[in-house]
Amino acid sequence: MTENYEDFISTVSHELRTPLTSIRGFADTMLNSWDRLDEDSKKKFLGIIKEQSDRLINMVENILSVTKLHSQSERIILKDIPVRPTVEKVVQLLKTQYKDKNFIVDEKINTPNILADEDKFQQAIMNIIENACKYSNNNDIWINIGFGEDENFVAINVTNLGLGIDERDYEKIFTKFSRIDNPLTRKVQGSGLGLYITKNILEKMGGTICVKSENIDANLSKITFTIDIPSSDIEKQARAKCIQ
Repeated sequence: MTENYEDFISTVSHELRTPLTSIRGFADTMLNSWDRLDEDSKKKFLGIIKEQSDRLINMVENILSVTKLHSQSERIILKDIPVRPTVEKVVQLLKTQYKDKNFIVDEKINTPNILADEDKFQQAIMNIIENACKYSNNNDIWINIGFGEDENFVAINVTNLGLGIDERDYEKIFTKFSRIDNPLTRKVQGSGLGLYITKNILEKMGGTICVKSENIDANLSKITFTIDIPSSDIEKQARAKCIQ
């Protein structure tokens, strides 16, 4: 336990140091050379400081989420909630951040309600759709979100085009601080905690998550994350049996 805790602290310290170093470095440059910098340079440096600050906030939020996952005080409140309105709410939030993406939400399938913690489910969906946005191929603007139903579960599929994921890495990407090394992921800053948090949240609600990567050509793949979450019909069936 102590070794795992020390590894966690060591990794977190390393991850936090990078944006903090950038923020301090560019802030020092601006303070010491303000009169010698042109307006374009000032805007560029301020943009970097803002970007790294956002990255830092995101990392701290993820670290706090990981801490809560293993806390005995973490409460999961399961309720009967609709799937599509929750997904559409997340999409509306992400549209303002990823203006170059076209989000297509499937409207053909009527899905039953699910039994989940509404805030936690929204966090999980947010992580998966944002992940698809960040790791899409530069020329691909489409993020497809579909729905399905399988026995007592509702499925949410999030698909994008990008660099493929080797089948050997399917499980690895859901582990703590794990990131696949390829030209696209090197361009995108991240802590490697988002998918780990998502998997743990879903499992606490009785759900699962998996990924499938299908090659389209040598440089492009269709990547689909599938979330399965219990239908609220499970609770209704259980109550009916109790009444009988």
